[in-house]
Amino acid sequence: MSADASNRREFLKDSGKWILLTGAATLAWDYVVEGAPEQAPNYNASEHWWGMIIDIEKCIGCGQCVRACKKENDVPLSPEYFRTWVERYVIDMDNMEHPFVESPNGGYNGFADLKQYGDGAKVFFVPKICNHCAHSPCVQVCPVGATFESPDGVVLVDKERCVGCRYCQMSCPFNVPRFEFDKAIPKIVKCELCRHRGDSRVDGPLAIANPACAEVCPRGAVVYGKRSELTELARARIAADAEATLPDLIEACKKLITDECG
Repeated sequence: MSADASNRREFLKDSGKWILLTGAATLAWDYVVEGAPEQAPNYNASEHWWGMIIDIEKCIGCGQCVRACKKENDVPLSPEYFRTWVERYVIDMDNMEHPFVESPNGGYNGFADLKQYGDGAKVFFVPKICNHCAHSPCVQVCPVGATFESPDGVVLVDKERCVGCRYCQMSCPFNVPRFEFDKAIPKIVKCELCRHRGDSRVDGPLAIANPACAEVCPRGAVVYGKRSELTELARARIAADAEATLPDLIEACKKLITDECG
């Protein structure tokens, strides 16, 4: 057995001490620790692939998700520290190629009313949350294997192994991994879908409660769940907004969903 595999097993074994597991999840956990979750008799990882829908049509920039994330994950209140933030995009119809983007204090306090743009400007908000990419760049560049993908599709950071090189931070196209500049021995931290919150309503060794950002969103702009269920929800929302959405965008979304999810 390699040293990396041994250390990874120790990390997962220790995680089981503080993640609240259901009876079915407890049965499967031993298989996850051994690196063979597919062998668990009661667990199918493909049926529990976690994900999120980010619906910018519904986001109102209230900052609830940012505040909830900081509170849930003990993120410093200083404006330099975020695991979730919101950006406002303003597109002037006379200069569409150069949108104005702002995120004062990460959207923690919401956004002030716009005054410098006319009624013709297109304004929308975008919650910024880790995409938990498949074949994540951050996972690929980590020299010590501290950043890794769980069997259920969640990108995690083993802080015991992290050496603070920040390669993951530089490789991420979404600027998600954050460096703990406030710590004496800084590590990388990022959104982990609030994996520490146990939920007795679902099964699976890495089953977690509704992440804080999704739990507090008043408009359903951030929705967490199983990928199979989210795919159906995405299809339903696209169909419902067919008249309000550009036809070519609808077709692009349909093709993406078909290609990725079947």
